[in-house]
Amino acid sequence: MAQIIAIANQKGGVGKTTTAVNLAASLAVLKKRVLLVDMDSQGNATMGSGIQKNELLYSVTDVLLGEMPIETAITRAEVGYKVLGANRELAGVELAIAEQEGREFIMREALQQIEDKFDYIIVDCAPSLSLITVNALAAVDSVLIPMQCEYYALEGLADLTQTIDRIQQALNPDLQIMGVLRTMFDARNALTRDVSSELEQYFGKKLYDTVIPRNVRLAEAPAHGLPVIYFEKSSKGAVAYLNLAAEMLKKSKGKKGSNA
Repeated sequence: MAQIIAIANQKGGVGKTTTAVNLAASLAVLKKRVLLVDMDSQGNATMGSGIQKNELLYSVTDVLLGEMPIETAITRAEVGYKVLGANRELAGVELAIAEQEGREFIMREALQQIEDKFDYIIVDCAPSLSLITVNALAAVDSVLIPMQCEYYALEGLADLTQTIDRIQQALNPDLQIMGVLRTMFDARNALTRDVSSELEQYFGKKLYDTVIPRNVRLAEAPAHGLPVIYFEKSSKGAVAYLNLAAEMLKKSKGKKGSNA
């Protein structure tokens, strides 16, 4: 059975999609069976996996509307993992399912059909609390929160943890915060160090030891439709995401998806 993880933060620009794509690729390099689910209508995780979002035969939209079985809608990427892609059609789904009974659980029911075929299912969420994001959070086991160590980060984090608590109480009692990941990290910056210290105090062991540095290759890779490990495997960004995947496997040993 797969371990299903949402990459979520209601604040944009924190490296959420970068983390979803590169964590999926790194887990695949470490011989795990991985599905990346793109639940953001921008389709950046789809594009970053080398799949043209406007050329998708089927997408997550078809699954949410009940028009296509999830197994049929999944695409095999050329970067070691499979993708349930998204494009701008996803933006219209919320209105289409708004009155549907059980609308919050559509993705959960879909993933249950295929979770035995994967070790990890990584879900890239949009930076908003839409019905689509609620669907994602109702379907997953845990949430990985990417965070940039900046002035407003902690304020936004409080909003996100409250959202997770509400989802837990109303829709997904087993939902938990897997951990917090520091992204775009620059240890030379005093504010970065201060916010990082506050995160250590607040989250303790849930704060990942691995930090994702600011890295030119990491920023360039999406334009080439590649995870950074396939773009420049010796770059600091690639090494950092491999370290993150290894740390995650170590933390989750004995849980779903670990094969331990």
